[in-house]
Amino acid sequence: MKKASLTCLMAMAAIAPLALTACGGGSSQASANEKVDSLTVLDYYNNEPDKTHIQGALDKCAAQLGVTLRRETVPGKDLIQKVLQRSSSRTLPDVLMLDNPDVQEIAATGGLAPLNDFGVDTSGFAQGMLDAASYEGKVYGLAPTANTLGLFYNKEMLAAAGIQPPKTWDELKAAAAKLTTGDRYGLAFSAIATYEGSWQFLPFMWTNGGEETDLKSPKVAEALGFIDGLVSSGSASKSVVNWSQADVRDQFAAGKAAMMINGPWQIPSLAKTPDIKWAAVQVPVNAQGQTPVAPLGGEVWTVPQTGNKAKQAKSAQLVQCISSDENQLALAKERFTVPTKTALAGEYVKAVPEMAAFTEQVAHAQSRTGKLGKEWPKTATVMYTAIQLALTDQASPQEAFSKAEGK
Repeated sequence: MKKASLTCLMAMAAIAPLALTACGGGSSQASANEKVDSLTVLDYYNNEPDKTHIQGALDKCAAQLGVTLRRETVPGKDLIQKVLQRSSSRTLPDVLMLDNPDVQEIAATGGLAPLNDFGVDTSGFAQGMLDAASYEGKVYGLAPTANTLGLFYNKEMLAAAGIQPPKTWDELKAAAAKLTTGDRYGLAFSAIATYEGSWQFLPFMWTNGGEETDLKSPKVAEALGFIDGLVSSGSASKSVVNWSQADVRDQFAAGKAAMMINGPWQIPSLAKTPDIKWAAVQVPVNAQGQTPVAPLGGEVWTVPQTGNKAKQAKSAQLVQCISSDENQLALAKERFTVPTKTALAGEYVKAVPEMAAFTEQVAHAQSRTGKLGKEWPKTATVMYTAIQLALTDQASPQEAFSKAEGK
């Protein structure tokens, strides 16, 4: 899960509303029937093995469409700046990959083309992902796979303590307390003062009925009170306020945490510590009968408004292709992500059973921008600030969000 600030982009769009339109290499008068031989692609899959996996899917689609690709990859933190640079020089790529929370802000500038303009079929995709890729009722991108959060647990540690994988908050609280011993904590999670901290809080808030549109509600305070209680009781380390999700994984892999909240992108790293026998379940709910709701992560492939209609049409075909059933299953298996077409869930879980909990979680996962759109970053900042205030004893869970808003 990655996030970049788009403040500069929005300011640029306000100053120069045409900066993100008609910026491509082709003429704005280019015919939609013009033959297209090549496309440019920009994404942030610059690390292995993801870079190679994505390249394989892109190459397969390029061959089907009869085009060559010129692909550029940049670190996730640099993607939006690269988009700014290329928009100002009128060299936006033909296909642009974006982290799903960024799509609505880019679409709001007029910088993306709606996929329905090119007849792209968006049926069958998980609603949460379509919500993330939509702006003012139009879909601007597709994601071949998605990710979310779950509860990993050390099977040997739980078995030795006679504990079943927890399904409710009460069970999680009791299990974390019983599993805490010596230098080992029962549970690890990230409460860092970044979007990762907000992301990890969302399953507790949403499942409990809390809403990002009303952070001062009792249900939100109850969710914050629950994770605060885990820290204050000693079942989770006070260091969670400094831990990224990678740090949480390291604690779990080192045997210093019996359980952790994390995502399936950590599975390849966990494979490097085969002595840790793990499994995963959905994030526990407050009360039996509640539906676990977690945030939806994943990257969306979009078509920028380059002004070259022929290339835009071909780019839309590439976006459709990379999200085909075949590519979704292949990428999901390779990258431990979840296909975004819900009908593929059964086939996928049969092939990759360790992803069962995450696949089930994705079916009910929500977009972070679904309700707030481009206002999400501001709310996420209030959220992680409140979490920090509560977990460092600077405010009660009931006061934390009001105090965070004041900051």
